[in-house]
Amino acid sequence: MVPSITPFAAFAVVAATTLSRRDAVILTVALWLTNQAVGFGVLNYPWTAQTFAWGVVIGAAAVIGTLAAHWTVRRLGSFRAPALTAGAFVAAFALYQLTLYAAAVSVLGGTEAFSAHIIGQVLLVNAVTLLGLVGLYQLVAGARFLSRRRRAHASPARLA
Repeated sequence: MVPSITPFAAFAVVAATTLSRRDAVILTVALWLTNQAVGFGVLNYPWTAQTFAWGVVIGAAAVIGTLAAHWTVRRLGSFRAPALTAGAFVAAFALYQLTLYAAAVSVLGGTEAFSAHIIGQVLLVNAVTLLGLVGLYQLVAGARFLSRRRRAHASPARLA
């Protein structure tokens, strides 16, 4: 069974490629708050100091991943979209995981959650989510383009 995983790296990439840095961070914090509300309100996370601490670390890691993705997008701005997206994804995923691992090693424990198998599952969930989000973005952008095109073609006919 795949554990419940919020694909923060995937969302970071989409935010970094479509929003300003400020708005990308705001979106990330909103996603993290939603994640915490679901965890404590629906999934019955234990109300312990360690659980709250992990929540804060996850939020910090999500923001760090978003900032890494945004920085990468700005540095690789001349690259084609697939390379840009891949670079931002690697940066976001790596920094997100490294932040979590640093907290596990130094303070909170739980390094067993960083086995190759678990990291692979998290990577897969993030990659599949990113592909889905990029595909959805392309569909919306295509629909918007077609809608504008139809309106542009319809406008002269109304005037005649």
